[in-house]
Amino acid sequence: MNRREFLVGAGSLAIAAKPLFAAAQTSSRSAIFPASVRADFPSVLKETYLNSASMHPVGTFAAEAIKKVVDYRLLGAGNGADFNARAQEDLKAKFGAMINAKATEIAYTANTTDGENIVVMGLLGPLAGASKDAPLRGVNIVIDELHFTSSLYMYKELEKKGVELRIVKHKNWAIDPEDMAKAIDKNTKLVSMAMVSNVNGFMHDVKAVTSIAHARGAHVFADIIQAVGAVPVDVKALGLDFASSGTYKWLMGERGIGFLYVREDLQGTVLPTTRYGHRQVSNFNRAQLTWEPLPGAARYETGGIPVMMAAMVNAGIDYVNKLGVTNIRAHAKQLTDRLQKELPPLGYKPLTPIETQTPIVAFELKDAAATTKMLQAGHVAATVIGNENRIRLSVSVFNNHDDIDKVVAVLGGKTTSMI
Repeated sequence: MNRREFLVGAGSLAIAAKPLFAAAQTSSRSAIFPASVRADFPSVLKETYLNSASMHPVGTFAAEAIKKVVDYRLLGAGNGADFNARAQEDLKAKFGAMINAKATEIAYTANTTDGENIVVMGLLGPLAGASKDAPLRGVNIVIDELHFTSSLYMYKELEKKGVELRIVKHKNWAIDPEDMAKAIDKNTKLVSMAMVSNVNGFMHDVKAVTSIAHARGAHVFADIIQAVGAVPVDVKALGLDFASSGTYKWLMGERGIGFLYVREDLQGTVLPTTRYGHRQVSNFNRAQLTWEPLPGAARYETGGIPVMMAAMVNAGIDYVNKLGVTNIRAHAKQLTDRLQKELPPLGYKPLTPIETQTPIVAFELKDAAATTKMLQAGHVAATVIGNENRIRLSVSVFNNHDDIDKVVAVLGGKTTSMI
């Protein structure tokens, strides 16, 4: 099957799908979502997929959205639909609504890390280009050890240039706000955290941290890629100053496009523009070299965005909204509760606090290589971090109790013929 045939087929599946909602039952093995939701993700019919925290499977709705743009670009006007400037602005508003932000507080980025870099380089200014010979002393940044790899790397590099880096350690795989409070003081420039950790699914008490940080004059950034679409996110209620997210996890989009949230009153003042491009201006006069700056967070954008990826995440957000984040979280909790209960007796030590409300759970492994072989033999997709002896399992809307039965059996050492 070629790409076009796949897209056409995926579009047909999307049209044929049954209604997305089903009432939750009282049984411990009840499903919040009907089988038609699983049918919207054809690839998961071929393996037991518990790896959406790494990369969410493509949905038929997303394939159809791409097909419309491909048809427009391939066959011309009157075929499909272009994801034009108006659609791009509407998508900003749609993402903003998901996190309780205005469209003018949202900028397009390439990914989560790109957004965090915009924030850090804008906040730190001369420090970003400083060296050991000319550091900016007296400034500290507070992070925690459950942050994302890119963030840990970035701040360790900035530490070489003179900034004081304070890394809060976890206690039983959770970060205590009181420990964050001990690290934050009047010289803290930025507090950065992953709202939901990719390491083990731990979710910060964000409001507690932002309250402490703001009381001491610091600003707060959150990486929300493992949160938005999976758990409720309200940047205003949480007190966040900045947040960024890619789109290929719980928003069911694709790599290559993301969003940056910058609180309205911080734009251009606390966070200046450090990169420049045509998306920041309108009415450009080439002869006179004059232009009008666009309002809002557009000041942090540069060039064109990947419109096919934008169309894809636009469809993904619509799908998430149709299911409802509250329902999505309740569905995931049924399944992660089972993993938390059934894997420890098999020798897998839990690394995720039991009260965690996210779709991600992690466990300690005794033999990462052996576990990887078992997963491969059982056709189960998960993330194994060999050098840390850790397995991460993550569930999404298409997963069901049969999937949990399967992964528990596989990790319990049962062969494929016995499952």
